Amino acid sequence: MTGGRSVSVTALPAAPAAAGRPAGRAQAASARASSPRRPVVLCIDLARRIIASQDTPRRARGAVAALSCTARAPHPQERPPMAQSSLRLSFHGASGEVTGSMYLLEAAGSRVLLDAGLFQGRRAEARAKNASLPIDPRRVDSVVVTHAHIDHTGRLPLLVREGFHGPVYATPATRDLMAVMLPDAAAIQESDAQWLERHGRKGPEAEPLYTVRDAMEVQDLVVGVPYRRPLNLRRHLAVEFHDAGHILGSASVDLRITEGTPHRIVFSGDIGRWGQPIIRDPQPPVGPIDTLVVESTYAQRAHGALDTALDTLADVVTRVAKRGGKVLIPAFALGRTQELVYALHQLHREGRIPAIPVYVDSPLAVDVTSVFRMHAECFDRRERFLEERDDVLRFPLLHYVREVAESKALNQRTGPAVIIAASGMCESGRIVHHLRHEAGDYRNLVLFVGFQAEHTLGRRLQEGARVVKLMGEELEVHAEVAAIDGLSAHADQGELRRWVRALGGPIRRAFCVHGEPDALRAMADLLRAEGVGEAHVPALGETVTL
Repeated sequence: MTGGRSVSVTALPAAPAAAGRPAGRAQAASARASSPRRPVVLCIDLARRIIASQDTPRRARGAVAALSCTARAPHPQERPPMAQSSLRLSFHGASGEVTGSMYLLEAAGSRVLLDAGLFQGRRAEARAKNASLPIDPRRVDSVVVTHAHIDHTGRLPLLVREGFHGPVYATPATRDLMAVMLPDAAAIQESDAQWLERHGRKGPEAEPLYTVRDAMEVQDLVVGVPYRRPLNLRRHLAVEFHDAGHILGSASVDLRITEGTPHRIVFSGDIGRWGQPIIRDPQPPVGPIDTLVVESTYAQRAHGALDTALDTLADVVTRVAKRGGKVLIPAFALGRTQELVYALHQLHREGRIPAIPVYVDSPLAVDVTSVFRMHAECFDRRERFLEERDDVLRFPLLHYVREVAESKALNQRTGPAVIIAASGMCESGRIVHHLRHEAGDYRNLVLFVGFQAEHTLGRRLQEGARVVKLMGEELEVHAEVAAIDGLSAHADQGELRRWVRALGGPIRRAFCVHGEPDALRAMADLLRAEGVGEAHVPALGETVTL
């Protein structure tokens, strides 16, 4: 292939099956180890062709499946049917913490996985948690994805690697975002494994959690399902997506079980904010709910207003530019980067920031932005109108950086600038290199605009650490560190309350997930105050009978 960003990565042999691993997984590992291992070439052009090929047979089949709303795709594994009375929910991630979303619903004779996200935090601890799947993927019938962030999708390639071959249901925008997000995540996994080998890691040979090939195989399973279009996963089990307003394509999941006593389960997904730019406001699934699984990220906090956040952003950029410094903004390639570009475009157009260059230094963000342009149907009416007149994600001072050489050159550049780079929690990506070169300069400023999970580098910097370990070396931090919470894509306490009230009907039982302990307790209190019959905070690995 030619053009685009190309990284040649050699796949590493599979590690021996761990003791106690289910036989199917051990067989899969053995098959991988005995098969020829060839270099894997990651080319973003390939992902682009995946997301652009709207007329391929696979996509046509996906469209038919989404529109017909009939039987689920066949599953290759035969197994005894579940008892009809069995209705169980298991919490395998984002329980007692924010990352790693994964929930298993056993209902109507089917096993449905809601999200399959990566854990983030301390690197060794997160890797161990990610590598140990709590379920047998061969016994999962289908996966339903709320949105494309890696803490909700990042273990999908691992599921496929370990034997899952069922359908993956997501909104069309999420489907296309995963086509670029998952190969990028896989490339990071492969790169990390190679780094461990190069630096003399002791013990068994390092193996990536999954490969680019595994990530590409996920896309063959994805079925795009539009918002508010009910789909039968199985007889007596239907799913419907509602816009969660968090990022492009994000969804709340409405599941209805009609076997025996009818039961309605709603998974909130990550809930967005009312009035944020580009995408639509949240559209909660209205009506009585038997079981609600709801996110709690900011249940104990109130965000500042968007206008105030823009004022602060303008002030930060102006102040740092005057002293000749750079504003470094760690940002997720999906969602936050596009919102920042939109905000900086607005401030530049209004003359509220000086005419300094803005660099989006993330090949992934460049590709994600291309997907945004493919899905203007998800935009607010105003932004859709602006997109028709002009590109809301481009302006004269903005430069999208793809090549490594261009990225390195930014660290040699003198004079003020804004640099936006992934990852949002400073755990990987080009922001790590920019911090290494720029965080020691008092003229510069590191600006956080999103949630920083416990034990991440971003969290340590935000909490005021002046010496941090970065790329194996200690780094003294002299740069100013600041945060703006008004740009968050997560609902705050008041907006979570608004979302719960907008559901309209009574809620019999709720489970609070996707939050740190204080936030989870605050969300449970909020739900009880709103008249929810029962509000629980489940533990990781807990299974409840509904």
